[in-house]
Amino acid sequence: MSWDVFAALMAFAFVGSATPGPNTLMLLASGVNFGVARTIPHIIGIAFGFGSLLLATGFGLGQILVASPQLHFAMKIASGMYLLWLAWKIGTARAMGSRETEAQPLTVLQAAGFQWVNPKAWAVGVGAMAAYTDPANYTATSLLVVAAFMLVLAPCAFLWCGMGTSLRGYLAEPTRLKWFNITMGVILALSLWPMLR
Repeated sequence: MSWDVFAALMAFAFVGSATPGPNTLMLLASGVNFGVARTIPHIIGIAFGFGSLLLATGFGLGQILVASPQLHFAMKIASGMYLLWLAWKIGTARAMGSRETEAQPLTVLQAAGFQWVNPKAWAVGVGAMAAYTDPANYTATSLLVVAAFMLVLAPCAFLWCGMGTSLRGYLAEPTRLKWFNITMGVILALSLWPMLR
């Protein structure tokens, strides 16, 4: 892979990681409700889950889904149900999470598992593997795609979480927090729309 292609890949990875989507909305909400330190497992889970999704897509899973419309449809249903459940959990949160409250941030495994039902993760992952791998050197270029995303994903995740954390003071007032969480839940649910078309 030439340097100009790798630079384009890095730009694609940045746009795919930094633009709003289910992960960024959940990181923003987690930053507000739990702060940066308690959201770190969520960020690690996103990196681990998306990295494994990229590898699986690059090494054949994408072709299996294209060849099996029933499996693809089942994944869409599972994705939608899980996304709606997460939207409900965010939208109904009424207090900033502390260690004593019932609300908890996503764990590493929950965040990693979410990548496998996240419609944006699939779209970005399949797009990256299709556009930036070289059939003549497929394994190496697939690994470079994964490396590019791993380089930009964590800083972008911390940025969104940090934006949420910066709102904690303003949203400490219960009514503001309630409406923020409702808004984040609704937006997360609406992010399903592209998948349903």
